[in-house]
Amino acid sequence: MSLDAASNMSHWQDRTDLAAAFRWTARLNMHEAVANHFSLAVNEDGTQFLINPNQAHFARIRASDLLLLDANDPDALNRPDAPDPTAWGLHGSIHRRCPHARCVMHAHSIFATVLASLADSTLPPIDQNTATFYNRVVIDESFGGLAFEDEGERCAAMLTDPSKKVMVMGNHGVLVLGDSVGDAFNRLYYFERAAETYIRALQTGQPLRLIPQEIAEKTARELEDYPGQAKAHLCAIRQILDSYAPDYAT
Repeated sequence: MSLDAASNMSHWQDRTDLAAAFRWTARLNMHEAVANHFSLAVNEDGTQFLINPNQAHFARIRASDLLLLDANDPDALNRPDAPDPTAWGLHGSIHRRCPHARCVMHAHSIFATVLASLADSTLPPIDQNTATFYNRVVIDESFGGLAFEDEGERCAAMLTDPSKKVMVMGNHGVLVLGDSVGDAFNRLYYFERAAETYIRALQTGQPLRLIPQEIAEKTARELEDYPGQAKAHLCAIRQILDSYAPDYAT
């Protein structure tokens, strides 16, 4: 199905939320030039989704720039405004296979990518942030090159369990899922913080103080149910952007 220009300007609240996430990711230096992609499903089965345009820097993305694609559209890569082929391969596959993945954020943020480069990419529970992700991460140990369609389909097949909302993409980066832009971005932010804590702890060369498994699981459940944090986080980001870079919402 081809989506016309009029429909491409719909979903304005979703667009402005997603544009804010792009801008803030750049401000935190978690972006990578004009690479990496965030997407957001906008229909019930998740197959229609917003995504950043091809080769656009996160620091300049506006709500009106976002593409509206259909994961089942065989001609998506043949139009003049076609998405990046790897964005289509990865995000199209996930939105096609995983209706629970409403928002998908893929980044090569430094500490998450360092974690993805280790022979053992497990994130042990050594503090509150790392415990957030206890038993909630998929580790992909079969990097197959750029995420064109076959690689995207392979990755998507590993994300069918709704309880696993983070993928450490071995030798590649990180991918997070969320119920909304705020939920996904909050998870991306805290995973990067958790990875940084772990990597810096390893750099000391000292033994790690591991949180007991039952306490790590308890902490993860408590944080999953923590009221309103992700929504408040995104709201605060938008308020800051409104004061110095309001064009994100145009």
